[in-house]
Amino acid sequence: MTRIAVVSAGLSQPSSTRLLADRLIAATEAALTGTELEFDIVELRDHAHGLADNLVTGFAAGALREAVDKVVTADGIIAVTPIFNASYSGLFKTFFDVLEPDSLIGKPVLIAATGGTARHSLALEHAVRPLFAYLRAVVAPTSVYAASEDWGSGSSGADTGLSDRILRAAGEFADLVALRPGRVTADPYDDPVPFAQLLGGDRVRGDRRTDVIANQ
Repeated sequence: MTRIAVVSAGLSQPSSTRLLADRLIAATEAALTGTELEFDIVELRDHAHGLADNLVTGFAAGALREAVDKVVTADGIIAVTPIFNASYSGLFKTFFDVLEPDSLIGKPVLIAATGGTARHSLALEHAVRPLFAYLRAVVAPTSVYAASEDWGSGSSGADTGLSDRILRAAGEFADLVALRPGRVTADPYDDPVPFAQLLGGDRVRGDRRTDVIANQ
């Protein structure tokens, strides 16, 4: 089972941010045909109070803890934020601020945003992408920005452009998810050193030699 966490920072309900997230989910599902997928939706508006409490107490409790666990244990993340004042929303930034610093290392991420005007489209590149680069996630090359004019009818050129960006970004993200190696934790007891070898004074593993010095 491949799990994708979908983080939506839309404030209204319904919101264009969630609508864009849903279209990215559908495109990712199509790009990963043949893969058993599960999408965990995290609506940040439902965790606003919990995030404020977390900033003060340093502890994520209840539903927020569950949301954080879904994100940090996922095989990939679709992250969508509205753009306010030429940057990501405060709610979006706060959520990623409360994660453990190393929890997103190597994790594939598809970034997207919505806004009232196309003038804010570069916020994905000067704000959102650097955020995930700092967290050492692996961000898909194509980001998706949807302005108000992009939500046209299916026959309009604007919608065609948005659809093309969604399909391209989802395809790149799907490739990253498919190529990501599974996280395997080695069990130190899988290959124990024979007791007789320990008594002999030497422990050899590959080209590493550890001397065992017996108490005299």
